Amino acid sequence: MEVAVLNISGKETGKKVSLDDAIFGIEPSEHTVYLEVKQYLAAQRQGTHKAKERAEIAKSTRKIKKQKGTGTARAGSAKSPVFRGGGRVFGPRPRNYDFKLNKAQKKLAKRSVLSQKLKDNEIKVLEDFNFEAPKTKDFIEVLKALGLETKKTLFVLGGANENVYLSSRNLQKTKVVNNSELNVYDLINASEVVFLEGSLAQVQENLSK
Repeated sequence: MEVAVLNISGKETGKKVSLDDAIFGIEPSEHTVYLEVKQYLAAQRQGTHKAKERAEIAKSTRKIKKQKGTGTARAGSAKSPVFRGGGRVFGPRPRNYDFKLNKAQKKLAKRSVLSQKLKDNEIKVLEDFNFEAPKTKDFIEVLKALGLETKKTLFVLGGANENVYLSSRNLQKTKVVNNSELNVYDLINASEVVFLEGSLAQVQENLSK
């Protein structure tokens, strides 16, 4: 399938790029996309939660009352979970929430989302551009020309482009990533995906392996 290449003024340049049907034209696998998003969100969790259990409480170990004759249950330590300030039973411990997902599944998830985005006309291809200096105002002009100033937009660069990245950093609804940083969560979270012309060949090469 061919898609027209736009310039930063939002007009067609007359060039077209070919999109591989094996990447942008497959039947989406919803379950694989679900697993990929689940893994991404799990990896963001710090997992540093911790509660002190009975053995970790700093309290005296003396017997706090006699065994019999009190009319209440026996108690041997102030560290007991039944007392205020005592240890917690089976409290949370630090852990890693990440889990393994095969490379083939991760690539299938990306291809599924890209195929759905193209089907919904939510993909644009923009010719490579740069700014002389980082300036948010210039980036906003590009968004307006493309009709994306009110939409969540993901820009995919072909390589490091510091001026473009810095110009977009303060915009709440816009995210700029390199093709190597492209992930399913960002693709789903964006209403529109804008590929710079130089990034498409690298994205298609990575996902076709």
